[in-house]
Amino acid sequence: MEARLKSAASPDVMTAIQHLYKEIHSGGVDPRVLELVHLRASQINGCSPCVYAAVATAKKNGETDERLHNVVTWRETPFYSEPERAALALTEAATRIQDGAAGVTDEIWADAAAHFGDKQLSAIILNIALTNFFNRINRTIREQAGKTW
Repeated sequence: MEARLKSAASPDVMTAIQHLYKEIHSGGVDPRVLELVHLRASQINGCSPCVYAAVATAKKNGETDERLHNVVTWRETPFYSEPERAALALTEAATRIQDGAAGVTDEIWADAAAHFGDKQLSAIILNIALTNFFNRINRTIREQAGKTW
């Protein structure tokens, strides 16, 4: 399968995205948590280049294969802290917005807010949104894993 476009973003869009990344990474959230969030949303959306990138970046940040291989089953494994679990639950609820989905319930929000301050929550939410943005672009243009990064 070939990608449909060489690039879906103009230089101005890429500059805006770089500003969003700067904001995300200034929010005080552990970069490994941000990569777990990116990985989980990308798994849900079936975005192979983003899954590939999330794993590669997480490994550079010291993440283990054991934890990366189990993100998809994070509820059933002992490998994640309570804050990481709260971030993953928020990620799933914010990503799965199909008709009739509960979305981010008060319980999910309260759990995340118990572990993260407002600036951190803003960074996590922006990371979820930006991941979903890229997932949709990559799925639309058929971007291939390993070819972008």
